[in-house]
Amino acid sequence: MLTTVVSLCLLFAMNAEAQKLGNFGSSIEKKVGPKTIKVPYTDVVSYLGYAAPGNEDETRDGKKFYYIYVWIPAVAPELGLRMMSPVPKGFKAKGATVSAEYTANASSKDFFDTYITLERSDIISKDNITEEGVKSAKWVILERNDDSNEMPKQPSGSSYNSLLRYKSEASNPAKALTAGLYRIGFTTYKTGEVHGTFLAEVAAPVKLPGVAVGKTLEELKAQFK
Repeated sequence: MLTTVVSLCLLFAMNAEAQKLGNFGSSIEKKVGPKTIKVPYTDVVSYLGYAAPGNEDETRDGKKFYYIYVWIPAVAPELGLRMMSPVPKGFKAKGATVSAEYTANASSKDFFDTYITLERSDIISKDNITEEGVKSAKWVILERNDDSNEMPKQPSGSSYNSLLRYKSEASNPAKALTAGLYRIGFTTYKTGEVHGTFLAEVAAPVKLPGVAVGKTLEELKAQFK
């Protein structure tokens, strides 16, 4: 019995440690002694949210997708996205956008197998960020990720959190990171509901003053003021 209790305590401690989030490294690498590390992004914007069945934004390819809208105010050489669920206990990020849904459900122990996409629209003016404008916009998936071994493991012990990096191709307008409206699409890769707290972060290797994120267009545009 004592052995079982000790084992459970060790497992809990390991999972708690696993959920600690480190620096968000860019694709730029440098040698530090015998190790090669990824140079941390200089600009990171964090969003704390909560997803629940029935609140999805769209059913796409048979999966329930949720969106976080992102306004990028200038040309970027690279964007990084990462998402983890659940939000680590005691997590704090300077200047993070905290949704009302997260505040109301911060103590939830629910989490989900994250799957993310980076999508760019053809909206390049804040004036066109309306429900109708976003609905009729052309959206292009630039990159996607399911599981990343660079991310902390979930409480289950599985590496089901997500991370992606996308480099702009300035010579190709279809693949360039221009100023405009983007979104993070997220769902769960496996069959099932998206349910639990999550942390989403958008990052760049250069300062991009004016980056805004929001689960709804109203939440996004409130940051423009």
